Amino acid sequence: MNRRLAAAIALLCTAVLTAGCFPLLVGGTAGGAVVVADRRPADIMATDERIEWTLSREIQKRLGDKAHVNVTSYNRQVLLTGEVTTAEGKAIIDDIASRTHDVRKVYNEVQIGIPSSLQSRSRDTYITSQVKARMMNQDKFNPLHVKVVTEARTVYLMGLVTTAEADAATELARTTSGVERVVRLFEYVQLQPSK
Repeated sequence: MNRRLAAAIALLCTAVLTAGCFPLLVGGTAGGAVVVADRRPADIMATDERIEWTLSREIQKRLGDKAHVNVTSYNRQVLLTGEVTTAEGKAIIDDIASRTHDVRKVYNEVQIGIPSSLQSRSRDTYITSQVKARMMNQDKFNPLHVKVVTEARTVYLMGLVTTAEADAATELARTTSGVERVVRLFEYVQLQPSK
C-alpha cells in the first residue's frame, strides 16, 4: 500500500475516531493504522480521548448554553476554543481544565461573547478540511502527525513534530484560503536517523 493511500485511510479513521466511534475501531485494522501512524503511545491517545470527553461533559454540565467550547487534547495538552458569555465563565472553564486528571498544560483560547453561529462553525469546519486536504497532497511530513483545529478563521496546529515539519505545516495552513491566523502549539521531537 503506498504512503498516500495509507495516510488517507488513517486520516479517515481519525475523523471517525474524533466523531466518538473510538470503541468501535480500537480493536480493528483501522484503529491499528492510526496507532501505528501516530507518534503518541496508544495509552496517551486513549488518555487524550478521555480528557476530551470528561472536559466536554463537565463544561456542559457547569455552563450549559452559556458556552460553546471545543476541547482538543493532544499528548495531554488541552486546547480550548469557542465562546462563553462572561469572563467568570471563562475562568470556570480554565479551572475545570486545569483540575482535570492527566492534563499537563491548558491553552484557553475561549473568547468572551455570544456562541458562534452555525454558519461560522461550518466555515471553520470547511477551513479545517481544506488544510487537511492540502496536507494530504504534499510529501514533506505525515499529515497524521499534525492536529488541525479551526475557530473563527484561526487555525491551531498541534502535534509531535520536527522543526521542519512544523514549518511546512504552518506554511501550508497560512496559505489556505479563508485562514486569518495560525497558532502553533507544537511539541518538538528529534527523530533518530534511519540506519
